[in-house]
Amino acid sequence: MSDLSLQELPGHKEIAGPVVTVIMDGVGLGADEEFNGVHMAYTPVLDELLQGSLVTSIKAHGTAVGLPTDGDMGNSEVGHNALGAGRIFSQGAKLVNEALYSGDLFSGESWKEIIRRAAAGGTVHFIGLVSDGNVHSHIDQLTQMIERCRKDGVKRLRVHGLLDGRDVAPKSGLDFFAPLEAELTELSKEGRDYCIASGGGRMLVTMDRYGADWSIVERGWQAHVLGIGQAFGSATEAIKTFYREDPEMTDQYMDSFVIHRDGKAVGTIEDGDAVVLFNFRGDRSIEISRAFDDDEFEWFDRVRRPEVFFAGMMQYDGDAMIPKNYLVEPPVIDRTLGEYLCGNGITSYAISETQKFGHVTYFWNGNKSGYLDETLEKYVEIESDRVTFDLRPWMKASEITDNVIEAIKSGKFRFIRLNYANGDMVGHTGVPISVRIAVETVDLMLKRVLPELKKAQGIAVITADHGNADCMWTEKDGTRTPMVAHTKNPVPLIVKDFSGENAFVLQDVKDAGLANVAATIINLLGFEAPADYQPSLIRLRS
Repeated sequence: MSDLSLQELPGHKEIAGPVVTVIMDGVGLGADEEFNGVHMAYTPVLDELLQGSLVTSIKAHGTAVGLPTDGDMGNSEVGHNALGAGRIFSQGAKLVNEALYSGDLFSGESWKEIIRRAAAGGTVHFIGLVSDGNVHSHIDQLTQMIERCRKDGVKRLRVHGLLDGRDVAPKSGLDFFAPLEAELTELSKEGRDYCIASGGGRMLVTMDRYGADWSIVERGWQAHVLGIGQAFGSATEAIKTFYREDPEMTDQYMDSFVIHRDGKAVGTIEDGDAVVLFNFRGDRSIEISRAFDDDEFEWFDRVRRPEVFFAGMMQYDGDAMIPKNYLVEPPVIDRTLGEYLCGNGITSYAISETQKFGHVTYFWNGNKSGYLDETLEKYVEIESDRVTFDLRPWMKASEITDNVIEAIKSGKFRFIRLNYANGDMVGHTGVPISVRIAVETVDLMLKRVLPELKKAQGIAVITADHGNADCMWTEKDGTRTPMVAHTKNPVPLIVKDFSGENAFVLQDVKDAGLANVAATIINLLGFEAPADYQPSLIRLRS
């Protein structure tokens, strides 16, 4: 086991209160324009904080969080990984791209079993998000695997495609599904049977997370496995019909559909088949994986559970081994901030509502489930509302704040981390008035938390995992298009020291990003950061 001992920071004086890290999910720093929901919101507390002396901006996208290029937007998974790991690891798309480029993906036992199933007469099914958003999946990775299936002699292949409209333009489904459908049709001319079999919008079909609404997974199971859903002759016909019937509909909220031939679903999943979940991000992949893998399953009636070989693009939960089979090894993130704190006897507290609970626990801890040390840690989940968040943009921020204030007053914890999901979850709806209310809610919560932290003589570290609310729409030729994806804007890093014990100053760090926050927190707690961590953004004044 690695040595997790930390050395005391020379000259540091112990503080009375805790270090509290506030993650304002989806609150980036954008232009002072009308489209920026953070700028347009009434945020007197945040405005004053941003004028402080220990304030800077840090990167939360691209190579700074382990993604392939700086053209890639950040996301909550890689953002919280970076915050908790203190280092930059190859992530998501980059990890999968490396495995595809090297051929490792196709040389592993999982891919070999998929091809064996196909050779024995089974169908190969691909389930996942069909877009180039690069947050949960990338269509290029899907097409590369389809091409490899062609080379490996797979005769029958089905795609169960989920519409995005969240990490890409809100009504861009045809841009991805039409070319994919044409490609599969072309491949079928060569003696193969390849086609799209089912689909639906990601927020209604298959891609639930953290057990928030299992009916979403059930809807996907019915469409993908059982062939139950509104019937169409093709995916493009389905999407066009939904658009025509409801012009206000966006891709992420599209109902499920099933493709039929001669009055029968073309792609039900049967005994002997192979199923690949080609999403690489974990949070919205775990539940559908369990539906295929778990022998005992209580969340909905599966009706039947076909005997298939199921593999995820990655293993989405290494501790719980979900799924059992996977194509690409996940990043090995060791010696996280949480492990160092536990290794040095530091008590900590983590809280969020359901929508982001895994981000302050599982992702923060380097893709590890459960407690690192239950004697030193306390994790609190506040159950999220089951509504579209534009209708309740305050979400559970107040309940989270109540608990955080109680934790501060208790004096039991030296480190507290919390996530306010509002800026991101409401930002994804693209409803301007709701986005502004969401940001204002977070500001109001800061107004409640900071005075209690001041009384306790602690330190606040305020940041975000990526942008979202900072761009509500794009505009071209006078027409506004809702912007519901994450942004590539930097995020704030604010240190507000109420202890008065130590003279911290900002340290000039080139290309600072989210991975620099862990070392910063360790310094504030009175320790020197591990040598291989990204450098701290602060130092003690000489």
